[in-house]
Formats: sequence, structure tokens, C-alpha cells
Amino acid sequence: MEPWSATTLLFVFGGGIAGAAFGALWAIIICALIVLVGCVLVMGGGSDFMLLQIGLGPVFGPHVGGFGAGLAAAGYAAGIKKNHPGGAAKDILSPLTDTTWDVLLVGGVYSLIAHAFLQLEAKIPIVNQTDMIAFNLVFLGFIVRYVCFKEGIFGAKESIKTNGLLGTANYSISWAGWQSPWGRLFVLAFAWSVLSVGLVTLIKPVVDPLAAAGTISGAGAFVVPLIIGWAIAIFQLICLQCSSGTIQKVPIWHCQAILAALAFLMTGSMVIGIIAGVLGAVLQEYCARLFYNHASTHMDPPATAICIGTLLINLLFKPEFLNLGQYMQ
Repeated sequence: MEPWSATTLLFVFGGGIAGAAFGALWAIIICALIVLVGCVLVMGGGSDFMLLQIGLGPVFGPHVGGFGAGLAAAGYAAGIKKNHPGGAAKDILSPLTDTTWDVLLVGGVYSLIAHAFLQLEAKIPIVNQTDMIAFNLVFLGFIVRYVCFKEGIFGAKESIKTNGLLGTANYSISWAGWQSPWGRLFVLAFAWSVLSVGLVTLIKPVVDPLAAAGTISGAGAFVVPLIIGWAIAIFQLICLQCSSGTIQKVPIWHCQAILAALAFLMTGSMVIGIIAGVLGAVLQEYCARLFYNHASTHMDPPATAICIGTLLINLLFKPEFLNLGQYMQ
């Protein structure tokens, strides 16, 4: 899709309104479903349009209507309009349909800004070596936080003073506190990293010959094994969306999935892939403590860790940088 065509911008705007109406978590679950369908189409020798242009692109990617629009609209509804159905911008489960037209419009406008910003990111050295969708969410998320609540990147000073910058108040203010204790986090991260690497080993033999034969694009052949674990992990968050109490406490592992897959794809080493996934879980927890726990808005810890982790993996293993991947062959 031409990024600046009227049709593309219309899709971006409409997708943002839809994402705000769904609410951020429902939107990302729908996005993951689109990505999964797109992966299946590519593995069957079909087009990568649904995967790259709808599920990960301007129509309903995570940076626009597929997640970011819901976060921005929730911040506006809670911090400025004061009509968020759940009362708090961190409530990303509640759809925002039952608010006002301007809350929904914020989702559309935010998506246009996010789409434009993504085109700019691709031209900035080093920044374009991170996961630019995740970077988009993080950077614009900080702006939404300041505009709607006048809070900095670490959140409310009162909470930091009371609990300490890395404190969790015995996990009572934690993002996904049920998986935050270090022992549990390491065990879960290891399991999800192994699963993600396993998915890559199964899928690459399917997509690589198709790409070599020209049946599918090289981009599709790279993205499918990279993203499919992420999409499965996101889609299972339907349990978090639809349940309550202990039933909600499902593992949140899409950060580990994508970082493990990326490291494995770049090095060919299962060990490096698993280590990257485990370290990604640690990074995710620290991102939660720094940027989420004390704040009034949802700054997504997995997206933040994916942003940082992708940058580090690319700088370490790409041939044009440190090229450590050559020692893993």
C-alpha cells in the first residue's frame, strides 16, 4: 500500500476509530487473529497482504488501530474527558464505545500520527534497527501520558516516593504481578522461549522453499516464523479479556516469543534464541517497574522490552554492526 495515498490514510483513520471502540486489549487480540490468518495464507503459498498490510501494517497494526489507538483513547477518556467506562487509563479491557464521539475520534487521529511517525522512523539510523512498531508505541505512549496526566516517563512522583522506583508494593502495583516473582518468571520465560524457537524450526522448512521458488516474498518468509509465536501468545490473552479473578492470570509471553525467534533467526543457535527470550522476560519486568507500575497510563512492558531487545539483537548480530552472528554458525 502506498503510505500517503488517500485510501491508506482513510484505512488508518477508520482502523484507529475501530480500535478505540474495541478497547486496546480486544483490538490487539483481533490484530493477532489477523496475523495468524495471514501467516497461514503465506505458509500455503498465498499473498502476504493480510499479514504485512493489515495485521502488521497501516490498516490494523499494533501501532495504529490494533493497540495504540485504544491506549491513546483510554488516556484521553480517563485523563481529560473523565468518561472512561472503567475510570482509569490503565484499564485496557473496557471497550470505549460507551464514551463520546471525541474519544473515538482521538483513536483515529492518533493512528494517523502513529502511521506518519512510522514512516519517519524508517529513515533514522539506529532507530530503524529496533522494532519500529514497538518503538512507535513507546515513544507516543510517553507523549500521551504527559498530555493527559502531566506525568513523566516514570509516572507519578508520589508513588515512586512511597514505593521506590523499582518497588512493587508486594506486587500490588505490578503489571501482571502473578508472573513477576523472579523464580516463576525465569521458569516461564524458559518454557515460552523454547516453544518459540521450536515454532521457528518447524516453520522455516515450510516457508524457505516457497520463497526460493518465488511463490512467496522474502519478507513473508522472514516475518512468518518471527511473528507467529507472538501472535499465538497475544491471542491467548482472550482469557485475560473475558475472565476474572484467578482465571485471568494467564502467562503474558509475546515479548519472549518474538525476541527468542529473532535471535534464533539471526544466529541459527537455539541456545542464543532461548537466552534472548529469557533475558527479554527480565527486561520486560524491569520495564514494567520503571515505566508502568507508578503511572496513570498503560505503557506496555512487552512492547518496551521488544523495542530495546530488538535493537540490541540487531546491533549484536547484523553483519553491518558487530556481526557476532558469524561465530554462531
